[in-house]
Amino acid sequence: MYKNLAAALAAACFSIPAFHAAAAEPLKIGFVYVAPVTEAGWVRQHEDARQAVQSAYGDKVKADFVENVPEGPDAERVIRDLAATGHKLIFTPSFGYMEPTMKVAKEFPDVKFESITGYKTAPNVATANARYYEGRYLAGIAAGRMSKSHVAGYVAGFPIPEVLQGINAFTLGMRSVDPKAQVKVVWLNAWFDPPREREAAMTLFNQDVDVIAFHTGSTAVMTAAQERGKMAVAYHSDMRKAGPDAQIVAVTHQWGDYYKRRTQAVLDGSWKSGNVWGGVKEGMIRVGDFGPKVPKSVQGEVLARQQDIASGKLRPFVGPIVDNEGHEVLARGQALTDEQILSMNYLVSGVQGKIAK
Repeated sequence: MYKNLAAALAAACFSIPAFHAAAAEPLKIGFVYVAPVTEAGWVRQHEDARQAVQSAYGDKVKADFVENVPEGPDAERVIRDLAATGHKLIFTPSFGYMEPTMKVAKEFPDVKFESITGYKTAPNVATANARYYEGRYLAGIAAGRMSKSHVAGYVAGFPIPEVLQGINAFTLGMRSVDPKAQVKVVWLNAWFDPPREREAAMTLFNQDVDVIAFHTGSTAVMTAAQERGKMAVAYHSDMRKAGPDAQIVAVTHQWGDYYKRRTQAVLDGSWKSGNVWGGVKEGMIRVGDFGPKVPKSVQGEVLARQQDIASGKLRPFVGPIVDNEGHEVLARGQALTDEQILSMNYLVSGVQGKIAK
């Protein structure tokens, strides 16, 4: 009897191995943020995407983040620590993280890296970026329709092609509806410095600027516009909480779908290096979240042009384009190639200012 019972128990154990199988370890994913997580801005959009990944995959993943990591040696240390502690997929969303990411990737060939806004790839390093300039052009249309002084301001971070694309597209969009429009630029050489962002905005407001755009990481410019009774274009996120009366439109970045796709690729073993550059058509850039001051006619115009960009009917960088020193950049009827856009190193006619050194 006992012999038969033991045999029966043994058979039962072999027939239901799930009771004894160890639970699969979750995929550890790391995110490195160049600034603190706040209510809105560049980092906020990536944090929303991280949360979307965690929500979509539940206990299959464990998505961690490290915030406020300066570009340079600190970034290299943090990225290496994540790789060394078992993170098999690491997102590094800042241009200055590119070189540290490439260096650490050589040391950890079994870890997958996503260099967001970088351009260098490796077998275990993919790059992704968005065509922010498409949203900037549309925001320029809104600014051109709303400005009474015909003068806009622009608080800019670093003079890299991505930022120059944005300034130029914004100016071209504004001048497409207001040929007299001018755009004054202040350079910060910083991505996140709220006191200096605010100071730059206030300086521009004292120079006939009644609408302002920015390529920095906080809501400081929007808050300054709200205080001064001016208008502003929100960037990265909807910032109506910071500027309920000031915001005329927001250019928002949508990273969730891309991050989920890349996570799935690691989970199912299909991840490959590559280079993605998506815009309005791919759902990575969206313009909307209009403020209360914007007439329905202007909202409709901006949204219609957004559809034109999605369909390929409208391309922001089509000639004639002249730089702000009077040199022809592009002849009438021609369009800039992706390579030319990615290497942009000039400011278009209508921009007051020079490229920071």
